[in-house]
Amino acid sequence: MNKKPIIIDCDPGYDDALALVLALGNDTLDIRAITTVAGNVPLARTYKNAVRICSYFGKEIRIGCGAENPLIRERDTGGEKVHSPSGLGGVNIPEDVEMPEKVNAIELIRSVLEESEDKVTLLPIGPLTNIALFLSQYPELKEKIEEIVIMGGAAREGNCTASAEFNIYADAESARMVFESGVPIVMAGLDVTNKFQILPETFASYRKMGKTGIFVAEVLERYYDFYQTLGDKFNGPAIHDMIPIAYVIDPTSCEGKAYHVDVECRGEFTYGRTVVDFGEMNPDKNAIVLFESDQKRIFEMFEESIEALNQE
Repeated sequence: MNKKPIIIDCDPGYDDALALVLALGNDTLDIRAITTVAGNVPLARTYKNAVRICSYFGKEIRIGCGAENPLIRERDTGGEKVHSPSGLGGVNIPEDVEMPEKVNAIELIRSVLEESEDKVTLLPIGPLTNIALFLSQYPELKEKIEEIVIMGGAAREGNCTASAEFNIYADAESARMVFESGVPIVMAGLDVTNKFQILPETFASYRKMGKTGIFVAEVLERYYDFYQTLGDKFNGPAIHDMIPIAYVIDPTSCEGKAYHVDVECRGEFTYGRTVVDFGEMNPDKNAIVLFESDQKRIFEMFEESIEALNQE
């Protein structure tokens, strides 16, 4: 079986950690690199958390350290209220890990694409700064990208502001560059990810699933502490970043439609909004926007990954 070559660009983060569990344990993915960006927490923490997670699961994967700040604006620090200042507060994995020699994320993406005989899928599940910088510095390598599958945006309401989802709001200028790049894009935004909630009554069942299940349960419990402050819209934490991973593993696990998507970078109240042209007045359909997911199928994939990592 030919594995699908991917690069995951992330900012761990509780839901990034669960997305990495899904990806690291899935045997259909060939993770060529993991790159990190400032987002949920500062870059030093997202980079270290990626190293900690890979080390904990015994995975030797090249890890790149990327953008510390957005292209233009100051970094938004709201993610630290959700994910704790460390990104993985309360999760019992070693803090003291051997750090690899630091590699620039943009150059790592470049080298992976240049080395690959096959097209590579980019999976950014944090702010899009690294991807925008790569596309601007190495436009000749766009043809080596199969597609960019993004966790970000919203066709309807946001979660960072009334208009904007956090990953896009964190660096809307970079997001606009990515959506205007001409590379095939899949947008897994809040319209689909808010519906993918793991209920607290299931947390204990993960604790029975070995080392990996205990890690998953601890992440969910800490993440749920924040979601309890949001009222009754959420029965459990929404695991946003698992949806794009699931889509890449099995595109039939999600449903969407092609639209034109713009990113608002000037509005006083709408900065960071992904403007989806439902009226289809713009014939340039630059993104598949996801709206539904097969949650049963995704939970099956997730549990398969947990079991596989237990056996590593």
